[in-house]
Amino acid sequence: MLFAIADLHLSISTGEKKSMEIFPGWEYYHERIQKNWHDVVDDEDTVVIAGDFCWAMDLEQSLPDFRFLEALPGKKILIKGNHDYWWSTVSKMKAFLKENDIQGISFIHNSAKRIGGVAVCGTRGWFFDAERDTDNKIVLREQGRLERSIQYAKDLGGEPVAFLHYPPVSANSRCDELFGVLKEQGIRRCCYGHIHATKRFRRVDGEVEGVAFQLIAADYLEFTPLLITDTEENM
Repeated sequence: MLFAIADLHLSISTGEKKSMEIFPGWEYYHERIQKNWHDVVDDEDTVVIAGDFCWAMDLEQSLPDFRFLEALPGKKILIKGNHDYWWSTVSKMKAFLKENDIQGISFIHNSAKRIGGVAVCGTRGWFFDAERDTDNKIVLREQGRLERSIQYAKDLGGEPVAFLHYPPVSANSRCDELFGVLKEQGIRRCCYGHIHATKRFRRVDGEVEGVAFQLIAADYLEFTPLLITDTEENM
């Protein structure tokens, strides 16, 4: 089965100074993630984590968080979020995991992965209201990455399901560049994070112009991975 969640914000590596427990609803969140994950995910399943996996500032610091994630059931696919400061090149991240004997975690970056009848694709995304030249450049870069990832997914076969960290639509705005890619490429399902439960009024859960959107931020899901499809895994 394929599950998804975003915004775990693990702080095992950074300690209390970065713990999300200072926010309402985040009490004992490491323990809740661990328990709820074990309740729904089996070893043969796969979980997509759509950004903001942990607070570490670099790969070396992130090791305790990766070990925590590795110990949870199932395979994990990570997509970059705005707080994933540890993120590096894919080759460096793969080498880091290999050096530390972490075998059940992989990354999507200008790529995709086939899980049963679903081809997982996506990218980080960016803000709706990007107006500065630097922001516009990032939006265009993310647009290109999303296009490449979806094409990769189509080449793998199966239904391309898009995962982004930033939502391409909200209750009162949209990122036309990224939303346009989803529509043009015929994407029917898109999961996103970044919007926490305290701001759930901004979320879009449901269909917009043929694309079904689902918020998967951890606190919105009460720290339980969401079932995306019960199809059998076929790597």
